[in-house]
Amino acid sequence: MKRKIYNKLLNWKKESNGEYALLIDGARRVGKSYIVRQFAEKEYSSYVILDFNLVSKSIKDLFENDLDNLDRFFMYLSNYTGKTLYTRDTLIVFDEVQQYPKARAAIKYLVKDGRYDYIETGSLISIKKNVEGIVIPSEEEHIKMFPMDFEEFLWAMGEEMLMPFIKDCFKSKKPMGQLMHRRAMDYFRLYMIVGGMPQAVEKYVETRDFSKVDKLKRRILDLYRSDISKFAKGYDTKVKSIFEEIPSQLQKHEKKFRLSALKEGARARDYETAFFWLDDAMIINSCYNTTEPNVGLNLNKDTNTMKCYMADTGLLISHAFDTNEIVSEDLYRKILLDKLEMNSGMIIENIVAQMLRTAGHKLFFYSNSSMTDRDSRMEIDFLIGKGKITARHNISPIEVKSSARYTLTSLKKCIAKYGSYLSTAYVIHPADLKEEDNIIYLPLYMCPLL
Repeated sequence: MKRKIYNKLLNWKKESNGEYALLIDGARRVGKSYIVRQFAEKEYSSYVILDFNLVSKSIKDLFENDLDNLDRFFMYLSNYTGKTLYTRDTLIVFDEVQQYPKARAAIKYLVKDGRYDYIETGSLISIKKNVEGIVIPSEEEHIKMFPMDFEEFLWAMGEEMLMPFIKDCFKSKKPMGQLMHRRAMDYFRLYMIVGGMPQAVEKYVETRDFSKVDKLKRRILDLYRSDISKFAKGYDTKVKSIFEEIPSQLQKHEKKFRLSALKEGARARDYETAFFWLDDAMIINSCYNTTEPNVGLNLNKDTNTMKCYMADTGLLISHAFDTNEIVSEDLYRKILLDKLEMNSGMIIENIVAQMLRTAGHKLFFYSNSSMTDRDSRMEIDFLIGKGKITARHNISPIEVKSSARYTLTSLKKCIAKYGSYLSTAYVIHPADLKEEDNIIYLPLYMCPLL
């Protein structure tokens, strides 16, 4: 399947010219190995993939004994794999590099040699755990890989023309029109429930069977649980308790993560490492409260107050409806048609968080529960910073609405109180684009364009 990260790989190949390797960070099952193999096949005369889950001891011994004689190193590698190695036209891939950290340490010498290009893949949960006793090479560029975004999902569905039209309407601030808006929302709801994990998307494209998609997503969730037990040593119980509690916490009106649900008297500092582990593994998207919505969002971050979103909304749905072994086809169709008798705000807010994070934004919200100043009391779902700081600063407040009927009390309070800090204010909702009273109302599927 077509992925946007492919262009980043092309840019790395051109710009690095063999001077540094590429390390792809990402959650398990996000499609790292697939895209690297595709890239290797199309862009090089030959390639070698060393999967460190499978390689023999003799290959591992090369990294132990032959780094001081790279001619012999590469000669053995060529004969072992049956691949001819071409100077400046061969890619060597270290897949699941976390399983053998010495291979990662060797990047320093291999890159300096300059003959070939190198890409490393692995899951963050493992990469950052298995680095004891090695020097992390400075000759690495890191890029993050996220689940498929909405445009990539459309490509997988064979829909190439819709997103260019969406982008044009966003740029011109023109509504899509009833017909095209309905078409875009139908695809968007499908994307929301299938999710962006490549295997789940592929399964849906092949079968159009939600039950088979759900089974696959549940296998991924079980893999995450297994990884927690395997890699979160010393605090795996806390990580597990957070992971299992995510749907319940998002179902609440304010969606702030209440530590008391985990343990009576629980303190933020006791769970800080566990939340960091899940975020670092790219299993969750953490969203922190900022004490003031101005240009320094990170400077005003309150680490004691946060929201915890699943990194993939399709996985969230399978995680949330876990009373039976599988989410029924009927339930999926109710979500698809917006007929489910539940607070759909959980799903909608999670997908917005996912889209903002994939678009490169760090996630913040603003919450002020003042008991004395009514005008200061407000809840803003998200705050994002624009890259260009203007005289009006660069912070955009975002309110997310899951239905057609809503009020904007908090957003209007925020504009009135902090207007001098703010750039454009947005409402993300299921309806078409409109602009009113200096607020831009965007349909959900335009959120990735912010």
